[in-house]
Amino acid sequence: MGGGMAAQLLANGRDLTCYDPDPATQARMQTLGATVVKTPAELARAVQVLILSLPKAAIVTAVMEQIASDFQGGAIVLDTSTSEPATSQAMAATGQQHGFAFVDGPVSGGPAAANAGTMTMLLGGDAQAIEQLRPVLDIITAKTVIVGGSGAGHAAKIANNMLCAANLILVGEAVRLGQAAGVDPEDLLEGINAGSGRSGVSEVNFPKWVLNGGFDSGFTMGLMRKDVGLALDLAKGSGVDVSGFASIADIWLNRSGNIPDTADFNEIVKHTGVESDDV
Repeated sequence: MGGGMAAQLLANGRDLTCYDPDPATQARMQTLGATVVKTPAELARAVQVLILSLPKAAIVTAVMEQIASDFQGGAIVLDTSTSEPATSQAMAATGQQHGFAFVDGPVSGGPAAANAGTMTMLLGGDAQAIEQLRPVLDIITAKTVIVGGSGAGHAAKIANNMLCAANLILVGEAVRLGQAAGVDPEDLLEGINAGSGRSGVSEVNFPKWVLNGGFDSGFTMGLMRKDVGLALDLAKGSGVDVSGFASIADIWLNRSGNIPDTADFNEIVKHTGVESDDV
C-alpha cells in the first residue's frame, strides 16, 4: 500500500523522501525517483508531512516513540495503517507535546487502489490538520470521509473490516446454498446485487477474485485475521456485545487453519465449500 501511494505522489510531481527497513523497497523507491534516507529519525527531520503505512499498532507506537522529538514544528503525521483507536489517541497526545499533529487515515481498496490513487480513506483527528493534508489526499485517494476526532478513523476501519470479514463468510454460504438448489453462482449474485442482500463482497470480491479463481487481491488472510482480532478487542474494551460476529470470528481465527496466513483473504470462502471449480 505504501509503495502505491509513493508512486502516485511521484507521478503527480511531488517531492518524496522515504524510509523502509527493507533495502529492496528502498532501492525500488529510489528507482521511482524518491530520495531515501537511512533512519526513521532522518525522515522525520526531513519532511513536513509524514505518511505511515505499517503492519500493526505496536509498530506504529514503536516507530513514533523513536521519532517524536525529531519533527519540525507544525509537521503532520498521517497514519494509513490499520491500527487501534487508543494508539492514535496516544500518538495525538504525544504530538501535542512535541508540536506535530497526528491524523489517523486508514485506507480501503487494497494495493490496486493504492497504485491507481483510488483508495477510500477514513479520517480522524484535528480538522485543520486534515485540511492541510488535502493536496496530498487528493492525489492518493478518490474518496475521503472525516468520521470524527483522533481514533475515529481507526474505529471506523475496524468496523468496516469486521463487516467485510463477515460478508465473505455469509456470501460464501449463500452461494453454496444457491448451488445446492441448482442456481448458478453468477446468476445468484446478479439477483443478490439487485436486492437488499448486496454488499461490497457480493458486488466486488466474488466477481473479481473468487468466481474466477483468481484469489489475488493483494490482501492476505493474516492481515484480515489481525483485523478480526482488532474488532474483538475493540468490542471487549468498549463493553459492546458482538455475539453475532463472534461465531464468524471463530471461523477466521480458529476454524480455517488449513488456509495459511499468506493466502489471499478471499480464500476464506473455501472454508464454506465455495470453489472456483464449482462454477
